[in-house]
Amino acid sequence: MREPAQADVVLAGDGTLFLGLLRRDLLLVYRRRADAVTVLVFFSIVVSLFPLGVGADPNLLRLLGGGVVWVAALLASLLSLNRLFAADHADGTLEQILLSPLPLPLTALAKVTAHWIATGIPLTLMAPVLGMQFGLDGDGLLVLSAGVLLGTPVLSLVGAVGAALTLGLRGGNLLVALLILPLNIPVLILGAGAVDAAQSGLGAGAHLSLLGALLVGTLVGAPFAVAAALRISLD
Repeated sequence: MREPAQADVVLAGDGTLFLGLLRRDLLLVYRRRADAVTVLVFFSIVVSLFPLGVGADPNLLRLLGGGVVWVAALLASLLSLNRLFAADHADGTLEQILLSPLPLPLTALAKVTAHWIATGIPLTLMAPVLGMQFGLDGDGLLVLSAGVLLGTPVLSLVGAVGAALTLGLRGGNLLVALLILPLNIPVLILGAGAVDAAQSGLGAGAHLSLLGALLVGTLVGAPFAVAAALRISLD
């Protein structure tokens, strides 16, 4: 049994290593910011094409708006998943990171957090702007933003499990999509359903509460799943 002072030192050391790894990954994202911009451009283009394709009927656009933005956000998040571990794996950095004193689940959480900051936060900020194209009212845009804010961390966490499982495999990008798209269906249903409920005046509290519960559950379990998947892929 550790002494309290020793436990505090260990926790402080883990926190320092966690923040150091998070800072490193964010710095790499900044150096390759063209990749992050590509995700946002893809998101904008996909959302903007739907009004052109389905016509200018405001009722139809309002009905489709939440689902379209959520599908586009899900697809956009897939674009950057292949870079979550692949670059570090290719140059041998990942093995060195895994040998650090930081527990592997915290290592996975740091990398997922960096991915969410680089993709999830920009998608959250852009979602209400793009939602205006569909004639969503103020409540609908607010619920859309809240839903994307709660849902994108789940997309990153679940996506990290798929990225870790397919690490180093040929055609890994396609395999990641096949693995995680079915798992993300609940997020898609709850996120789009929240917007529809808000637009209908029914209230989106239940949908957002379920999204929050899903986020908490994924946040607790996914880092351990990613850690196990990384061990399997690197053995």
